[in-house]
Amino acid sequence: MAQYILKRIFYGLLVLFGVITVIFLLFNVLPGDPARMMLGQRADIASVEAINHDLGLDQSLPKQYLGFLNDLSPVSVHNYKNKPSFWYLDPEKYSYIVLFKLADQKIVLKKPYLRRSYQSKRKVSDILIEAFPNTMILATVSILFAVIVGVFIGVIVAINKNVFVERLAMFFSVLGMSLPSFFVAIIFAWIFAYLLGDLTGLNMFGSLKTVDDFGNGEYFDLKNLILPAITLGIRPLAIVVELTKSSLQDVLSQDYIRTAKAKGLSASRIIRKHALKNAMNPVVTAVSGWFASLMAGAVFVEYVFDWKGVGVVIVKALEKYDFPVIMGSVLIISILLVIINIIVDVVYAMLDPRIKYT
Repeated sequence: MAQYILKRIFYGLLVLFGVITVIFLLFNVLPGDPARMMLGQRADIASVEAINHDLGLDQSLPKQYLGFLNDLSPVSVHNYKNKPSFWYLDPEKYSYIVLFKLADQKIVLKKPYLRRSYQSKRKVSDILIEAFPNTMILATVSILFAVIVGVFIGVIVAINKNVFVERLAMFFSVLGMSLPSFFVAIIFAWIFAYLLGDLTGLNMFGSLKTVDDFGNGEYFDLKNLILPAITLGIRPLAIVVELTKSSLQDVLSQDYIRTAKAKGLSASRIIRKHALKNAMNPVVTAVSGWFASLMAGAVFVEYVFDWKGVGVVIVKALEKYDFPVIMGSVLIISILLVIINIIVDVVYAMLDPRIKYT
């Protein structure tokens, strides 16, 4: 089991290395002058050069790439004597613990440094720490809605031999998978929060604290989570319904289920104790991928409903060409995706004894 987990972690690290490389290359070929973005168009040459040196933009591309990896790595090498050095261990940038010294270098254990925002000058990590919990709440509630409702409907359709019910479920599943989340978000916001806002109360503000661009606290009622959560959960809901139905129908046709029926076990007990557990493997796999996708796909839904999470941060960063914030957001989502996939691989192997730990 330990070897299986270590192998999955190794593959995950390879994926992350590829993602980091692609992100670095992509954002380094895009047009724009970070120094001008930070200082304004009237900035003097000396200030521009100082900013470019601080960001490492006066270095060659390979050296910038090594510096980017060094900043992201939890264990990194830094010069601690030469302050103008590109590798200088700046306490304003890094929170670290010194592991040992090597000549003019220090090997440190630190938090990954995601650079600073071009616009607000704040650390990208601080911006994401404030926004990430709201996105996590939205994604978690959405996936729970999709799983609970989807499995319930899927079980009903699987054990119901009515052709009309099955076709109706299929119709809504295809419809749910076909509708883009941003389109559903606009329709739901217009109907339930605008036209019917006085009846539903979904246009009211209240208790969940978020932070705006200027660091001022704002409060939103948790009931404002209902529409974005349902909107974001519709597509995975459709997938869960179809997977549960197909997998459960296949399991119910197995010999051990017929044996359980012959022993006189009730239909509900057979489904709960025997069939549903074995039918959940494809659902678990799908839900894991969808959860990570919801973290990334929440961008437009958050923007439409003004839910102050990572999605709103990304949209505002794109509007202002704030590349460090965008790069940090993509990296965090990628890391989350890799971690979730590793966890699901392990859980999947534990649920299905036919899978070998190799």
